[in-house]
Amino acid sequence: MTPPTEIIVVPLARESRRVVADLVALTKPRVVLMIVVTTLVGYYVGLTSAPEWVRVLHLALGTMLAAGGTLALNQYWEREVDARMERTRARPLPDGRLAPLEALVFGGAITALGILELAAFVSVAAAAVTLATFALYLFAYTPLKLRTALCTLVGAVPGALPPVTGWVAAREDLGAGAWILFGILFLWQLPHTLAIGQLYRDDYARAGVRLLPVIDPDGTRTERQIVTGCLALLGVSLLPTLVGLAGAVYFAGALALGLGLVALATREALASSVTRARRVLFASLLYLPALLALLALDKV
Repeated sequence: MTPPTEIIVVPLARESRRVVADLVALTKPRVVLMIVVTTLVGYYVGLTSAPEWVRVLHLALGTMLAAGGTLALNQYWEREVDARMERTRARPLPDGRLAPLEALVFGGAITALGILELAAFVSVAAAAVTLATFALYLFAYTPLKLRTALCTLVGAVPGALPPVTGWVAAREDLGAGAWILFGILFLWQLPHTLAIGQLYRDDYARAGVRLLPVIDPDGTRTERQIVTGCLALLGVSLLPTLVGLAGAVYFAGALALGLGLVALATREALASSVTRARRVLFASLLYLPALLALLALDKV
């Protein structure tokens, strides 16, 4: 016979694990990992002396908490929109596995904790950039998604700030290197986000999200912007060598990666298809970590 306490404790333990798993899912761990990596690359590229490992740890932890909290609050804000899309309706909030108040309290708490962590143990400047990232993402980009296709450009700003956080954590300034890193991340998001928009156009349209592919039925403007974004990214990605942040190996690698991305985008523009849009998306996912790895390995 099963003891009465076990009858109560086992379901409670399972329920607790499910709630924890759903709260973690709110933070979008894979996106947070990319944010932390780009922040640390910004820190490393900005260094002028040996890294301070305790500072690095606090930078990574504070960034992880603030980014995860911001993404959780974004899901709280967009829970009704997510419920109307096939690709997002199984998330914890639209599926009803978490209450909105749980997401709001959790997201707000870890965002505040992350910003305070950065202010106390890294620098006020790093915390300020992170606070700006939070504010722009949540209060500019998120509401604009239902109003204008310019949301992609607005959203690319907070998406490009993490390496700037890392740079100011290393140097306490906003030098040319910080803006180059910002430019690379900003421009990378254009083909990446627009390719996603092409693949899920119907889903976004059903939810009322005004991405460019939704309001561009024949795809001409979308494809033109993807190619333009890739060309601009190619040019900006070469700047680290030209300003003395990286060496010739990085330059050659950035040139090869950029030309490859431009070629795929151009092929997609000339003969648009789901398969080719998917290739552009996949190439963009490979491009960024490869470029950042080259930049870190060939830092001058």
